[in-house]
Amino acid sequence: MSLPPYDPKPLALDSEYLRKVMLELLDISSPSGRTDHVTQYVGERLSALGIPFTLTRRGAISAYLPGRSTTGTDRAIVVHTDTIGCIVKRLKENGRLEVNQIGTHSARFAEGAHVRVFTDDLERVVTGQILPLKASGHRYNEGVDLQGVGWPQVEVRLDEPVSDIGGLRDLGIDVGDFVAMLPQPTITPSGYVKSRHLDDKAGVAAVLTAFKALVDSGVRPPITAHLLITCTEEIGHGASHGLDPDVAEIVSVDAAVVAPGQQSREEVVTVAMADSVGPFDYHLSRKLAALAADHGIEVVRDVFDYYRSDVAAAVEAGAHARVALLGFGVDASHGHERTHLDGLEGLAQLIGLYVQTDLVFPEWDNESGSGGQLVGFPSLAVQPASSEGPREGPIGLE
Repeated sequence: MSLPPYDPKPLALDSEYLRKVMLELLDISSPSGRTDHVTQYVGERLSALGIPFTLTRRGAISAYLPGRSTTGTDRAIVVHTDTIGCIVKRLKENGRLEVNQIGTHSARFAEGAHVRVFTDDLERVVTGQILPLKASGHRYNEGVDLQGVGWPQVEVRLDEPVSDIGGLRDLGIDVGDFVAMLPQPTITPSGYVKSRHLDDKAGVAAVLTAFKALVDSGVRPPITAHLLITCTEEIGHGASHGLDPDVAEIVSVDAAVVAPGQQSREEVVTVAMADSVGPFDYHLSRKLAALAADHGIEVVRDVFDYYRSDVAAAVEAGAHARVALLGFGVDASHGHERTHLDGLEGLAQLIGLYVQTDLVFPEWDNESGSGGQLVGFPSLAVQPASSEGPREGPIGLE
């Protein structure tokens, strides 16, 4: 019995849920390497929606919405819960902490950040603040402005009466302890969201909102939609594991770069065409852009120079799938980040629409179809001939 045609419909989004989940995610510190708490939170949200999931040994969550078709290949949406952060490198003689970065970010934007230091005692968290070595204008005068920028140029001042290494050890602090920068989120009356770590917790909130809308509406997608929530994207591992082998299409959801020379904007959705690893799948990327246009969702296309996402790790690990990237515009990424609720809601709506569609090339991408044979291989229009006319002989030989 063949399935009836499936026409994707816009979904009723729970905007309050999106805000609530985003703020709760932001409140949970989760630098790469210390993500157990946020994994527990996301698992509870999935359970509340009735979405089944499993955990990998490294802490990634693999969930899914069953499709109407239970044979052939599936698709996956990928987001990450880990964030940039710091780790204690050295206990300093003045009772402060030298730190190294976790993930890629500049110490310029860490200066002034309020932090939590997590000791081995799970019941104890020490608060503090990251400061430049020359933090007092009344002491150093112009020297404050002349000090360089870099991780050796900052230190963590703890909110405890400690002034030497012995005092630090008495607090239970040691080398290798995680230091998380507090996000201090704000949602303005005009809909802007200002916070550290919007990358990628705002994306996680948007994806959960999309899946909630699918569940609430009773929509059953044509094919199974997996949701992979990774926990090591910021250190480059991302979706290197945890993907179902039947996945034929992967769409990563992450921050899009809002900066001079980029088309991305905070209020709209970005379809990334390429990043530092290379171009995304031609057909899948354009399908997403066309799907948005058909349903009145404003999107822009962009290319990112210094950027990689979960799907880069998936492809490098050997994922046999088409890959694409959807982004929500983030100004000052990995710094003092800002996005907009309109862009997040547009992103959630586009994900909900995409999950309601079939694969880009169901006959080819489905291993039970024509995949593996040249006959039926998806192709573009015939390549126009060179102005010099057709060449004779083997291609590439003079």
